[in-house]
Amino acid sequence: MLIFLSCSKIMITILFFLVCFEFSNGVNVRSSEGRKGQWQLLLNNTGVVGMHVALTYKDTVIMFDQTGAGQSGYRLRRRFNGSRCTINHHDLLDSTCYAHSVEYDISANKVRPLRLDTDPWCSSASFLSNGTLLQTGGFEKGAKRVRFYRPCGNHQCDWIQSKKTLSDERWYASSQILPEHNRVVVVGGRRVFTYEFVPKTSPGEKSFDLPFLHQTNDRDGGGNNLYPFLHLSSDGNLNRVIKTFPRIPGEGSRNYPSSGSSVMLPLDHRDNFQKVEVMVCGGSSIGALEAARKGRFLEGLRSCGRMVITGNNNKWEMEYMPKPRLLHDMLILPTGNILIINGAKHGCAGYENARNASLEPYLYSPNKKLGKRFTMLKSTKIARMYHSSATLLSDGRVLVAGGNPHGRYIFHNVAYPTELRLQAFVPHYMESRYHNWRPSNMTIYGGGGSHAIGYGKEFRVEFFLEKRMQNNEVGFSAYAPPFTTHSFAMNQRMLKLRCKSLDRKGGGWVVAVLEAPPSPNVAPSGYYLLTVVNGGIPSMSQWVQFAHA
Repeated sequence: MLIFLSCSKIMITILFFLVCFEFSNGVNVRSSEGRKGQWQLLLNNTGVVGMHVALTYKDTVIMFDQTGAGQSGYRLRRRFNGSRCTINHHDLLDSTCYAHSVEYDISANKVRPLRLDTDPWCSSASFLSNGTLLQTGGFEKGAKRVRFYRPCGNHQCDWIQSKKTLSDERWYASSQILPEHNRVVVVGGRRVFTYEFVPKTSPGEKSFDLPFLHQTNDRDGGGNNLYPFLHLSSDGNLNRVIKTFPRIPGEGSRNYPSSGSSVMLPLDHRDNFQKVEVMVCGGSSIGALEAARKGRFLEGLRSCGRMVITGNNNKWEMEYMPKPRLLHDMLILPTGNILIINGAKHGCAGYENARNASLEPYLYSPNKKLGKRFTMLKSTKIARMYHSSATLLSDGRVLVAGGNPHGRYIFHNVAYPTELRLQAFVPHYMESRYHNWRPSNMTIYGGGGSHAIGYGKEFRVEFFLEKRMQNNEVGFSAYAPPFTTHSFAMNQRMLKLRCKSLDRKGGGWVVAVLEAPPSPNVAPSGYYLLTVVNGGIPSMSQWVQFAHA
């Protein structure tokens, strides 16, 4: 079932988290102090605003901006067609003499420029089963384009623009990978009320009207249903409307340009991955867009709503963040908790439309009691406003990039300058004081020559564990990294996997037998980050591919 939420953004996340209870009591780590995390400055200049960000299975991060921004912070010696970029006035102003997309090498902490032939401004993307990023839409000549990025290990890969195009223009659309046939559904866009599938199965395949988009269109609010939140449920129902959900309580709006955010909470093997719960947080007050255009910045929304979308009792459970928030990202951490990061407290999305940066991330613990779920983390000194983004890395850090509430790169005499600095937020559990409890040296066995593990199949994971936590819990999570832009982490998914056995080999080595997800309805084919979690302390993650055997 593909879920569309009115006034809210929904991202798709798969977590496989398996818990075994076969260790005796061990050392307990204090939980009362020093859990706010740390910030790292990685680069002073990425060259390109990280408006759109995606982690690849080669442990590189793709970032891109709009080509229409003109002069970026990364000037090229040669255009991608081979001609030189000189210091004459024309070339200094020519946007083709500047990069608008880069690949960030995490281990080398360096960026290299990538080629874009058309403008992907405010576009969408999803990873295919082989790790290729299928990117759709954009602005003007880029609005109907389809692009591919196949990650590589030799720094030679680049964007490839398909000769085939979309049926409709897709600017501010969302996309979601589907369970079968390596197909993606692309939904909505500015003044577009349809959805379509990519790739097409026949030359004459067109788009399909979606009444929901007509019903939720707010003409006075700039749409307020752009970048619709999509969630792929695990029940396998597609291509028909089977349920209509209640509107989230309260005033205000959640989707762009109100730009709240949404996440699907981790799926769990203990209920056969059948309980699917979504969460929506933040957004803008009624009239925020019109007010911002007149220089008044209304307070954003504090409210969050959770709803189980499976079963028959579909009701919103409401709660409140510590402060109002919009333009933020919501990411699932390996522990199953949710990180809320970036954003502002007043206004809405769009150029110059927000004020009062949200500098403190929030940690949301979904399994705690209502009223006890939010924790405020360490503040950053760098405002991450409109057109900022974030993504989880395999080493447990969260990469934070971008921020540009202007049509061009502006660094002076504005409230919030164009932001090219690259940061990492380091959750407290990744700090060195937890290394004795951190599972390490993980190796994944299974999948045969293709290294892909079949649905429902057993596979082994070997790792080293020096100390176990007092609560004895050792679990396993599988995470599908998202494509993140405009406060929505598309295709994000986390699963709590089944652990069938957990045995000590001696000398601190442990072997676990895990069970892969049962079907592509639960986990669409592709690459996932597998993490061992020892009582809340995660390992570094390793890539694993799930697919039909």
